[in-house]
Amino acid sequence: MAIPIRLTVNGKPVDAQVEPNTLLVQFLREQLRLTGTHVGCDTAQCGACTVHLDGRAVKSCNILALQADGATVTTIEGLAGDKGGNGLHPMQEAFRECHGLQCGFCTPGMVMSATALVQEHPDADAATIRKHLEGNLCRCTGYHNIVRAVQQGQAGMQSSAE
Repeated sequence: MAIPIRLTVNGKPVDAQVEPNTLLVQFLREQLRLTGTHVGCDTAQCGACTVHLDGRAVKSCNILALQADGATVTTIEGLAGDKGGNGLHPMQEAFRECHGLQCGFCTPGMVMSATALVQEHPDADAATIRKHLEGNLCRCTGYHNIVRAVQQGQAGMQSSAE
């Protein structure tokens, strides 16, 4: 039996019906067609499904869509929303410039985790960045370029906030 939910996704109000066992990642991908949020492990281990729920980075494969009722969700598609869809968020741009991606599968979750980290810890050093990203798995880059990208994105986020 479907249950109504109301939330804001990427700045837009959403009214929907979901089954009680629908995961947030399934809702985003299958009902809203926001496929930038990836499904990797289904066990909250890889971080590919990371989104912001009320400003906090969460793994959407570990949360029911019903739990997001009344909340604000930002996906990778909505991250640059403050630019009106014209351009990339500073963290996205940094991942591109620093080649903090290869196959790209982990990238949306990495970017979402990194932006939440910088919002919480604007002066995070490389060790803090590495520690924070432990919950996001990448099988391609070895993390060196990802850490560089987060540091560059951190600087970009700080200068765009000024």
